[in-house]
Amino acid sequence: MRTILSILAFFSLGGACAQEYVASYGLEAPRGALTVHPTASSAAADTGADNRYTTHLTKWERNGNIFSTAFTVPFAWINRQVFFCLGQASGEYEVRINGRKAAYNADGNAPASVNITKLVGEGRNLVEVIVSQPSPTAILESWRENPTPAIAGARIMSQPTMHIRDVLTRTRMSEDGDAATEVAIVVKSDALNPRTSRICYDLLTPSGLTAATGYKEISLDMRREDTVRFLARIPKDSLWCAARPILYTLRLKTQHEGRYEEYVQMPLGFRSVAVEEQRMAINGEPVTLRMREIPATSSADEIAALRKEGYNTFKLLPGPVSEPLLDSCDRWGLYVIAQAPIDTRRSGESRRVGGNPTNDPQWKEAYMERTANCYHTTKRHPSVIGFSIATHSANGINLYESYLNLKRYGDERPMIYRESGGEWNDDRVVLE
Repeated sequence: MRTILSILAFFSLGGACAQEYVASYGLEAPRGALTVHPTASSAAADTGADNRYTTHLTKWERNGNIFSTAFTVPFAWINRQVFFCLGQASGEYEVRINGRKAAYNADGNAPASVNITKLVGEGRNLVEVIVSQPSPTAILESWRENPTPAIAGARIMSQPTMHIRDVLTRTRMSEDGDAATEVAIVVKSDALNPRTSRICYDLLTPSGLTAATGYKEISLDMRREDTVRFLARIPKDSLWCAARPILYTLRLKTQHEGRYEEYVQMPLGFRSVAVEEQRMAINGEPVTLRMREIPATSSADEIAALRKEGYNTFKLLPGPVSEPLLDSCDRWGLYVIAQAPIDTRRSGESRRVGGNPTNDPQWKEAYMERTANCYHTTKRHPSVIGFSIATHSANGINLYESYLNLKRYGDERPMIYRESGGEWNDDRVVLE
């Protein structure tokens, strides 16, 4: 009898402590921070408060691992797309809208968006976020210890059917010392038929002068995505660097059938990054990286104190990244190495079956999603000069594939994995 009870207890414990990994579904492609406004003046002010197209969700009811709250879809949003955006969660989570499944996110560390247009109606609606307990991906998050279910940074946002999805930049040095920069505006259509809109842009210097201005027409077939690009010449003394953290202002608006449908404004810093003989070069000039590891949630005061101690580079510890932290580093001319949320030290160093998940192909999708999320949600910040694809996670097929996937984006910033043991999936950069 005692033996039977022991066996039953063993299997009960196994069921309570293990869950099968579920890949993400229903999510929009990851992107940098973006807030939509109804007017140019609202976009210019951007106080972070609610506006006609954005509602922050701050009052949640919690029942165990389930968070729920009501929100309103106004009549003005009927012919627009509606998105639920969540900044972070303590684990994987499922999103339900009015009791129906909308999406599942296997990486709660990264901000994510869900198009919920088909699940909502005019007036009152209900959103639920169910955080997984126990966590199926706890094996990848050795820095966590039985986290209490939590979510943060939730909002409902409305965008037109053809809308701005993301903004990217690429800067290359010219022979005369100035730089040519390309600004790429990613545009997406959720229409079921071909649609044409006009994307208007203005790039302003810190003094308010126009560096580039214009518009481009873009036509997209059913539920397609494409990129509008423009070029600007940036003088050498206006490039972003530690000594001169210069930020330009990009103003965007979309126009459809004569009506302006959304306004977006954001700061942009332009600089080139290269690795030359294992040394970092910013705008063609070598720099010494005096590095300190810090939590990704560090405050502006903590960063300022470390800056006074002589540190100019921060390698983030794994976990959700604070957007205000990156904004502060942009303004102050501090360098950042963004860290993908992968830390598997609790699994040991063995590459054999049953050892570290880094060498287990069953986890490849999770590794590639987390490294890609880290890249796409932080890449626009000029302070981010490199990406760490994992920490304390042995090495193996999943980090090889993640490294190769990031390299496909054509970004010149280094992909770093200090614990690679000298293998090729680490762009060796000297960090002091």
